[in-house]
Parts: sequence; C-alpha cells; structure tokens
Amino acid sequence: MGVLCAFPEAMPSSNSRPPACLAPVALFLALLVHLSLSSQVGDRRPLPVDRAPGLKEKTLILLDVSTKNPVRTVNENFLSLQLDPSIIHDGWLDFLSSKRLVTLARGLSPAFLRFGGKRTDFLQFQNLRNPAKSRGGPGPDYYLKNYEDARSLDKLYNFADCSGLHLIFALNALRRNPNNSWNSSSALSLLKYSASKKYNISWELGNEPNNYRTMHGRAVNGSQLGKDYIQLKSLLQPIRIYSRASLYGPNIGRPRKNVIALLDGFMKVAGSTVDAVTWQHCYIDGRVVKVMDFLKTRLLDTLSDQIRKIQKVVNTYTPGKKIWLEGVVTTSAGGTNNLSDSYAAGFLWLNTLGMLANQGIDVVIRHSFFDHGYNHLVDQNFNPLPDYWLSLLYKRLIGPKVLAVHVAGLQRKPRPGRVIRDKLRIYAHCTNHHNHNYVRGSITLFIINLHRSRKKIKLAGTLRDKLVHQYLLQPYGQEGLKSKSVQLNGQPLVMVDDGTLPELKPRPLRAGRTLVIPPVTMGFYVVKNVNALACRYR
Repeated sequence: MGVLCAFPEAMPSSNSRPPACLAPVALFLALLVHLSLSSQVGDRRPLPVDRAPGLKEKTLILLDVSTKNPVRTVNENFLSLQLDPSIIHDGWLDFLSSKRLVTLARGLSPAFLRFGGKRTDFLQFQNLRNPAKSRGGPGPDYYLKNYEDARSLDKLYNFADCSGLHLIFALNALRRNPNNSWNSSSALSLLKYSASKKYNISWELGNEPNNYRTMHGRAVNGSQLGKDYIQLKSLLQPIRIYSRASLYGPNIGRPRKNVIALLDGFMKVAGSTVDAVTWQHCYIDGRVVKVMDFLKTRLLDTLSDQIRKIQKVVNTYTPGKKIWLEGVVTTSAGGTNNLSDSYAAGFLWLNTLGMLANQGIDVVIRHSFFDHGYNHLVDQNFNPLPDYWLSLLYKRLIGPKVLAVHVAGLQRKPRPGRVIRDKLRIYAHCTNHHNHNYVRGSITLFIINLHRSRKKIKLAGTLRDKLVHQYLLQPYGQEGLKSKSVQLNGQPLVMVDDGTLPELKPRPLRAGRTLVIPPVTMGFYVVKNVNALACRYR
C-alpha cells in the first residue's frame, strides 16, 4: 500500500501565460516526481507527467509496482471460511446438502472451512446415528443443542469435501478433570469415528480461551492450555490417518494485556506443537455501529497494531511460525442488521485482506460463511451478500504473491498533532495463476476509495501503456451504502441458477488510459501482459 500523494494544479486561461516566477516551481515539482520514482526498487522507465492544456486535475496519482520479487507469499487458501456451531440447532445440518449453498462455497475454493465458534466448548460428540430415537435418552432438542452426532459430522464433512474446502474442526476444551486438565474422552470418540470414515480433517482445541472465566466461570491459563494441546497431539499420533494432521491454536481474542499473557504462556509450552498460531479480531461494537463507521480510516488501521503484538510474542518463541487470523468479523454481538451485511462493510473486509497479506499473515478465516448473526457472506435464504461477491472477485483475481506498490507526487504537510491516514488504499498481487483469462506475469491491483470525490490514477513505469481489465464493485439499488445487492461494472450480480454463478465480466480499458476511481467505491484492476518476473512462476 502506498502513500497518497496529490498534484494540486491551477487552470491556465487561454489568453495568458504563466508568470515567470512559477517556472522554477514547475521545474522543482517535475524533478521531485522523477527522483521519487527513480529511488524505488524494480524495473523502471522515466515517468513523464503529461498534462493536457487547460485540464484541471485536483488529484493525479502516479502508480507503479515492483515486479522483480514479491514482498510476501501467503497461503493458497489465504481467504478461508468459518461455520459457527450455532447453526446445528436448525436440525442435523441437513441444509448443508443444498445445491445452491455448495455452489456458493465451491466458488470460494480452495479454502479452509473452520467449524468453530462460541458453541464449540459446549458440544460433545455422540456416535448415535439417530439420537432422537435412542431408547431412554434425552429428547432430540437436547442433542441438537449440545451434541455433535455422527450424522451431523457426516453432513459437515461431505459439504466441505463437495465444495473443495479442507475442514478444520475445533474440539471442546472446557470438558475438564478435577485438576483442571483437559478431559479428552469425547474428543477421542470423535477422532476414532472420523478416522474410521477416513475423513481428512485438521484440528483445534477450544475457542477464545481468554473468555472462559467470563463466559463459563472457569479459567484456563496459557501454560495449561499448552499442555492440553500437547495432550491432543498425543491422541492424534497413534491414529494413522491423523499422525501428521495439522493442529492450529490457541484461537485467542484481541491481544489485550491479559490475552498477550495467555499467548505468552501457551507459546512457551506448546509453540512448537501447533502448525500455525491463531487469533481473532473484531472491529466494532455492534451495539453502536453506524454506516459511516465503516469509512473511518482510523478504524481500518486498528488491525495493524494488533498484528504486530501477536507477531512479537510468536517470534519470541518460534521465529517464522505461521500466523492466522481466525474468525475476523466487522462487528461484535453477531453484527448489526442492515449494516454489517451491507455494501459498506466491504471496505473493512477488503482492507483487512490487503493489510493482512502485506504484513505476512498466512491465512484469514471469515466468520461466518453462512447464517450467523449479520456478519455472514450468505444469508439464511442462501442469498449471497455483498461481501460474498467481494470475496469471489478476490478469489478469482488475486494470487498469493504480494507486490510492493509505489506512488509519486506531492504529499500534504501534516499539521502538528494530526495523523494523515490514507483514504485511498492500493494493494497489488500477482494475478491468480488459476485464472486462465490472464497469462502468467499479469498483476492485479485492488483499490479502496473512501474519498467523497473521484480519484485519478496514472499507471507508470512497468505498468505504463498496458491493457487493463476493470472490475468495479458498487452498491445496487436505492439504499446506497446500506444495500445488500451489488453491481459489477454496472451490471447487478445474481446467481444464474442454484448450480451456476454469474460470469464476472471485466470492462476493458484502453492502454495508457487513466484509471478513474469513483467516490466511496472499491474495485479490482488486472494489468495484463506485464510479464512481471515475480509472477511468472508459482
């Protein structure tokens, strides 16, 4: 992401010439632009700043991308999904057999599917094919609310497998022995059943252990949690199919002081046991959210500091260990109706994807894929919401290699005590090599414009005079930013039928054309045939 720089210009009149005193200023500005770009790493050509006589441009951004080497490479499953166990109460998870839901999930593959959430630590596994008919046992509602039965696990795994998703199952960590060690009896029963079915599953233990005292009246410190993970690893190793299964955790909450202490204790004991360290993040208190909150740059930037806190602890004990952001949500308390499932929420989501990849986070798991609160991608009627379409575009166009973005121009002088934050966010990746519409070596930009005015971007250097495909995502309908429908390049996005997603048609832009980013919008721009060295090979 580069720094926003502007070129303020005055419009000359047709019958006058610039005063002679302005000539040195113009020369200085041109020299400043040249020096700014020539100092960047990567293949470059001189960047002439062409001005049409009489053209008034309040902002012109010169943009280039380093094409020799990626600054980061994230997981192929970088954008992944979560299902919350609370959906079990709808009855045996039968809805996961929906052709429409499978079609929507398959559109976001390859990805991980984490089955976990606040209900995780209430669920127990019972190997009963039909607990409602079990003799002398509790009624069906009891099992639906408190048990993960074999039939539900079958439905869950089949959904993930048919959708091209790899299942990560979070086990109950709150079943405790009198000495507060983990009681693994229910987990072992589930492991044996899934092994008998040859289910390829990765594992976790618990959900937000830092909240156990508040939510459940029982605390588990980091050291004990680390021992519990080592115990889980010892359960997996004798089971042939899971002897090398991946293990993720500890899935802590936002890194406040007490949470950092828990993570520190966990890493000291079990840092080498897990394959990736996981945590959760929530941006806004859902009880007070307003639509304009999603446009606040200060809010968008809160995640960056949290990433650094997590990285500091992890690198202290296991340098280079992969870090995942699991269960990211825009608003707490299940979200806010008509806001966290609207077009406006997409600014937070797309910026999260760009920021995490730039700062080296390997995977981000979106909470939730389907019907949990209002933070979901697909609603209870199996209708895709704006963040689904945004995620689909990201999956189709963005590859795992992250590229450095460079801009040139004049930066506003900061006022004393005032932080200048970017309302124009620009990220760059190699184009997804699975997208056969583009040859390897192409580059995809994704841009967020939070300004109330349009912004103009001139591609320069290695991107100069290249053909561009535009995928501009805007709200559709009269509700504006609160809309639950979106349009791509002016065409509404809707499913063709239950088994078919719509074609995502780009708008071709002629070579050398200035990109015009409308106010309060986001979009993807594929720069074709750049032949970027960083993007030629996997």
